[in-house]
Amino acid sequence: MTETIAPATSQEPPAPASPTDKRRILLVFAGLLVAMLLSSLDQTIFSTALPTIVGELHGVNHMLWVTTGYLVAATIMMPIYGKLGDLIGRKGLFIGALSVFLIGSIIGGAAQDMTWLIVGRTVQGIGGGGLMILSQAIIADVVPVRERSKYMGVMGAVFGISSVAGPLLGGWFTEAIDWRWAFWINIPLGIVAIVLAVVFLQLSKRHAKVRFDGWGTLTMAVSVTAIILVASWGGTEYEWNSPTIIWLIIIATVFATLFVLAEYRASEPIIPLALFKSRNFVLSTAAGLFIGVAMFGALAYLPTYLQMATGVNATVSGFMMLPMIAGLMSTAITTGFLASKTGRYKWMPVASMIVVATGLWLLSTMTVDTPLWVILAYLFVLGAGIGLCMQILVLIVQNSFPDTQVGTATASNNFFREIGASLGSAIVGALFSARLTDLLAERMPAGAAGDTSSFTPAAVNTLPDQIRDIIVGAYNDALTPVFVMLIPMLIAGLVLVIFIREVPLRASREQADPESPSPSGDTQADRRYP
Repeated sequence: MTETIAPATSQEPPAPASPTDKRRILLVFAGLLVAMLLSSLDQTIFSTALPTIVGELHGVNHMLWVTTGYLVAATIMMPIYGKLGDLIGRKGLFIGALSVFLIGSIIGGAAQDMTWLIVGRTVQGIGGGGLMILSQAIIADVVPVRERSKYMGVMGAVFGISSVAGPLLGGWFTEAIDWRWAFWINIPLGIVAIVLAVVFLQLSKRHAKVRFDGWGTLTMAVSVTAIILVASWGGTEYEWNSPTIIWLIIIATVFATLFVLAEYRASEPIIPLALFKSRNFVLSTAAGLFIGVAMFGALAYLPTYLQMATGVNATVSGFMMLPMIAGLMSTAITTGFLASKTGRYKWMPVASMIVVATGLWLLSTMTVDTPLWVILAYLFVLGAGIGLCMQILVLIVQNSFPDTQVGTATASNNFFREIGASLGSAIVGALFSARLTDLLAERMPAGAAGDTSSFTPAAVNTLPDQIRDIIVGAYNDALTPVFVMLIPMLIAGLVLVIFIREVPLRASREQADPESPSPSGDTQADRRYP
């Protein structure tokens, strides 16, 4: 790859926007934040409400599909929305995605059995997969990259908040009102977002001829479904060496290979292979996948650990995650403003990998006697590390491509991060469950273990102190070493981000990284910024 760098003029800040333009951008941004909040909340909001929901609807055997249906549909739709947005424009797609999401919310809220609940969640996923992608891409249509970093920082904070707040909010709805409000709350918020988009979002229309990538979509859908089912079922519904999991791994591998071949031959691929000619895209996307593994791997089991170790209920354990939110918000918003003001950003993902690794190491030192305030401080460090780079990596990707490709590039980056999040939960879950089972079998008195898979925080708190101490100690000793096992991923991520090329953030939306590939696959090294 060539090393042609943009002229110095690209480092100049953009001309100040008029008060009217700023007001319109802020109103559009408010709608985008609501859309992102809806999409990311619904990935986690049902985790604490599920036991109540499946009990009421008599569907324990199908419980996993409530979350898996949403995740599969959303992940598959991400690159589709990204590509279509580049071809035909994003305003109509954004309003359509919101509408589909609201329809899914109505179906789920009115569900009287598990079948309709799963249908509602899947329809939500079809719409929700576009909300986060289109929100990030629409900001690229409205403001240049240099100015955009401030908005992306706030978006990163919202995503992080919803990832932690989802289980807390779901538990509160279930205990205080009714679990159906986890669906109904989406209606007024979604309508507000639609109205703001209709009235204030002004984007130029595109009239590209759409040649749908049918084979690419089909092979990608099968591969993603298999990957997420492996992540969801492995070690829980089925043993990792069971024929079901082995066949799913084979299907995922075969169809992922067929997907690459389909994209190589497609005239309008949903994930163009030309994207991977951009060094910054490859490095940022891989680093984002590693961060996704670490973040969601830790988030998946920390609340349960806090319940076991401190004896609090699910709602209180959710509140204990607030320091992590505070750390994430502070660094995500601060780095966004710093990138906008200085134009420098490479240090942010480098610092992120170091701080996240430090946070994981600190969590690995926890014991059953660690004071609560110390654990909360460790969570703050972990959140601060994640916030340092969450949206900056997306910004680096967007800065590497022209407007005609920014949606596809953003969607591809988020697509792989979502895969990383699914795999992170599965990896941590598999390691944690295996160690917990062994430790309980080793430490529990003969005949006292019972069904170790049925231990819940509430049930453990009622046990005699001697048995409870053994179980809590096993939970601690099973989970904390897993955090250390995630650190090599962060070291690999650190090596990757060190090689990111710091291209000046563009001051106008027409510019692009000289090394970014054009739709035909050629780089733009011979082009000059206007």
